[in-house]
Amino acid sequence: MDPRPDAPPTAHSWLGPPIDARPLFVPEHAALIATLRGLTPADWGREAVPGWSVRDVVAHVLGDCYGRLARHRDGHREGEGPAFAPGEDLPAYIHRINQQWVDAHSRVSPAALTDTLELIGGQVARLFAESDPAAPSLGVSWAGADPAPMWLDSARELTEYWTHRQQIRHATGQGTDPDPRLLSVVLDTFLRALPHTLRDIAAPAGTQVRIHVTGPGGGTWTATAGGTWTVTAPDGGNWSLAHPADGQPAALVRLDAETAWRLCVCGIEPADALTRAEIEGDRQLAEAACRIVSVVH
Repeated sequence: MDPRPDAPPTAHSWLGPPIDARPLFVPEHAALIATLRGLTPADWGREAVPGWSVRDVVAHVLGDCYGRLARHRDGHREGEGPAFAPGEDLPAYIHRINQQWVDAHSRVSPAALTDTLELIGGQVARLFAESDPAAPSLGVSWAGADPAPMWLDSARELTEYWTHRQQIRHATGQGTDPDPRLLSVVLDTFLRALPHTLRDIAAPAGTQVRIHVTGPGGGTWTATAGGTWTVTAPDGGNWSLAHPADGQPAALVRLDAETAWRLCVCGIEPADALTRAEIEGDRQLAEAACRIVSVVH
C-alpha cells in the first residue's frame, strides 16, 4: 500500500491509493452461499454475534443487499428507513433499523433466506462490477469520509459481507477463511481507518505511525502527520496515508492477521490486541493506533 511519491494530492488522497474490490464480490458471494448450504439445521440457531443467531445475521445480510439495489441500481427512495429518533446518533439508528429488519424476517426459513440471498446477492455483485470507482457514494463514517468515493464504499461493503461470513463460520466451529485474495483487500480496507483513528492526536509534521500485519494477506500501512502531502480530511484530522513511507516511524505496531481484523471490527479489545502486538517506538502512539475501528459501532 505504498503511494506514488510523485502523485499530486486529491480530495481523497489522504485515504491512500484506491482499492478495487469489484472483482471480489462474486467469489465472496459464492463462498457465503457455499457456507450456508453446508450448515446443519442446528447451526442456524447458534449465536453468531451477541443477540443474533446465524439465521439473524443472514437475514441482516439480505437486508443490506436489498438496500444497496434499491438505492444504487433502482433509485428507490420510498421506505428508505425511519427517521432518526430524538437524540439518536448514527450507530444507535443503524442498530435499531437493522433489528427491525431482522425481526420482520423471523418467520422466513433458513432455506428461503439462502435461496433469496443467492439471487439478490448475485445482483449486488453485478452492480458493483459495473460501478465507477471515482463516483461519489455513501459516506464511510469510520474513515471520516462523507461522501466517500465509490471505491471506498464498495470496499467497505465487501468487508461487511466477509466479516459476517466469518461470524457464521466461527459460530459453527470453523476458523477464519484464510483466502489471501479476500483477506488482503479486507485488511487494506480496514486500515484506511487509521488517519481517522489518529485525528485527535497532535504530532509534529512528518511523524509516522506504521501498522504492519504479518502473514499471507498482510501488509504495511503508514499514517503521516501534516506536511505538504496532506489534504485535510473532512473530520479536520491531518493524518494521511498518502505520504511516502520513508524512514523510521515514531511508532511501529506488528499484528498477526487474525488479531488485526478482529481488532478492526471490535471482535477484541485494544488492550487485548496490544498484548499480542510487537511494538517499537512511542508506546502512546501505538496505543492510539490500536484504537482503530472499521465498522459502525
